[in-house]
Amino acid sequence: MEAWKGLCLILVLLVLGRGEGQLMENFYGSSCPTVEDIVKQAVTTKFNQTFTTIPATLRLFFHDCFVEGCDASVLIASPNGDAEKDAPDNLSLAGDGFDTVIKAKEAVEAQCPGVVSCADILAIAARDVVVLAGGPTYSVELGRRDGLISKASQVTGNLPEPSSNLDHLNSMFRIHNLSQIDMIALSGAHTIGFSHCSRFVNRLYNFSDSSPLDPSLDPDYAKQLMSACPKNFDPSIAVDNDPVTPQLFDNVYYKNLVAGKGLLTSDEVLFTDRASKSSVKLFAKHSRNFTQAFVTAMIKLGRVGVKVDKQGEIRKDCTAFNS
Repeated sequence: MEAWKGLCLILVLLVLGRGEGQLMENFYGSSCPTVEDIVKQAVTTKFNQTFTTIPATLRLFFHDCFVEGCDASVLIASPNGDAEKDAPDNLSLAGDGFDTVIKAKEAVEAQCPGVVSCADILAIAARDVVVLAGGPTYSVELGRRDGLISKASQVTGNLPEPSSNLDHLNSMFRIHNLSQIDMIALSGAHTIGFSHCSRFVNRLYNFSDSSPLDPSLDPDYAKQLMSACPKNFDPSIAVDNDPVTPQLFDNVYYKNLVAGKGLLTSDEVLFTDRASKSSVKLFAKHSRNFTQAFVTAMIKLGRVGVKVDKQGEIRKDCTAFNS
């Protein structure tokens, strides 16, 4: 009986150890020791072509991990338009993020064919773009395999909305073992990048007169946004998430929230809701607190729903399942 109990305990530990327990920082130490250097070079080359590489790649990583886990399922292309990337919530993902990972994968395959997953390349690239924008560096846990499922139908309801309140944001992140502090820190990624008018125009107009609909917006900032996004706005127009230092990864995002210059409702609510206000004020005052929390949150995000062993594969092409 004791032997049977011991066997059961071992089996439980093995089950619990699957996924994130098998990720490690030096996973490719012997099979592809230069993988991070190869990815860094590819990411830097892409960045030198366009700054959009940075927010696009970082956002791609987040969208991937929140649907089916961090398994590169968002990269799959479908001729039927029914893959994860084809979902309405993913149509705004910039092509430069996809291109960054694809180019990095090609470079890695040239040196280490069939060894490194697209999911791991995306995780490394997400770290690298943060560093290129002046943000913190950190060691990336590796060992993910690429997922075998990519469906547009899996996206709906699994990504935060620009109109989300604090309770909704917390519930969505809690599902992935991410705390409120993790959520607030990851929201700091909005210190770079941009959003289209459709994501926030409801804060500017009630469509019956010209007065701002959302009183939490700083009046001057509201006028600035109205100038960029009139009532009959061009759907292609986008506005910087951070109007002060849009190309620097810093804590100004939180200073903007304190000043009533959070672009999305889901941004500003972090300051207007009493339950999260103190954390925003802390990050706004102390950059180090933000960067430390961001690194912790990114590492935890990278563990979400990872595939190991036969749960996934090492794709030859990031945009297609292996035949």
